[in-house]
Amino acid sequence: MACMPSDDHTGTGFYDRPVTLRDVADAAGVHISTVSRALRRASSGGGSSRTREFDQRIAALAEDLGYTRNPNAASLTTNRSSALGVVVPHLTDIVLSAAYDAIESTANQAGYDAFVANSHDDPEAQKRRINLLIGRRVDGLILGDAHLDGTNLEYLERRRVPFVLVNRRSPGYLSVVSDDYGGGYQAGKHLAALGHTQIGIVGAAQWASTAYDRAKGCVDALAEAGIDIPEHCIVNTGFDAREGHQGAEQLLALEDRPTAIFTVNDFSAIGAMGAVTAAGLRPGHDIGVVGYNDISIASELPVPLTTVSSPFQGMGGRAVEILLAVLHNLPASPVTLPTKLVVRDSTVPLT
Repeated sequence: MACMPSDDHTGTGFYDRPVTLRDVADAAGVHISTVSRALRRASSGGGSSRTREFDQRIAALAEDLGYTRNPNAASLTTNRSSALGVVVPHLTDIVLSAAYDAIESTANQAGYDAFVANSHDDPEAQKRRINLLIGRRVDGLILGDAHLDGTNLEYLERRRVPFVLVNRRSPGYLSVVSDDYGGGYQAGKHLAALGHTQIGIVGAAQWASTAYDRAKGCVDALAEAGIDIPEHCIVNTGFDAREGHQGAEQLLALEDRPTAIFTVNDFSAIGAMGAVTAAGLRPGHDIGVVGYNDISIASELPVPLTTVSSPFQGMGGRAVEILLAVLHNLPASPVTLPTKLVVRDSTVPLT
């Protein structure tokens, strides 16, 4: 039997089981449906000023009793959970964590929760995470780990699950990306303007549109300047610092050693600068280095990094807006956000 708590009750000791919606209704002396509506309005901030006062009293009572809303139970009757699922390769990645912060903030402002899962850029793991989130009845998905050669997007399409890609693109699907090709083009044009003609590229797996588009933009800009990049001067080792170090080591070991290196990620660029230093050379003077993303540490390195600034927080917020448009049957189209080259000490004119 439920008890009406005193005003100063801390919410412990009344029940030896999970508190139910009916317990809250009995304690408040109202119908269970009244409590349900009040808690929904309280979480979304809806209703008149008089209604909001009542809703907040019910919400405070529910919290006092220790009631926790079960979104999965609600979704069984509404077929909607007011939740969005997010899948990323690695949430430890600074770019993706910043994008997720924006996703969560924008979703919350719209009355949605966001749940994130890591796929480690593995298609099988991605499918397991997708199915886990679908099982939680999320209303839609935001995917930051799309593969150009993947099949999981077709799988989602067959299941009619609304989704939007963020940071990576795949032909035929809604996405929010930075202008990766344009950013790579800016980097290549910059290196050519500094007088570099022997340039190496540290890239990553070509199924990642970020790696493919950034490298291609750089190669095309250099080609327009009459500079050819031999195939052996492009190494696809990966995105992190260790892989950037390894890629730069391979380039520095070449007989026609490059005078500048473009990497498709700032962490990779940091690793490349480490390899340059380990070889007894000076980043920025003996070997120019350009990164991509402009993470916060880029300007604070011993040799501040020239890089392409990408709007990763903007991508996260726009991805939510597009997904919500899809959920509400409104028009939506892919979005490409502009990039900006930020020149620092890691690139200087070739002498």
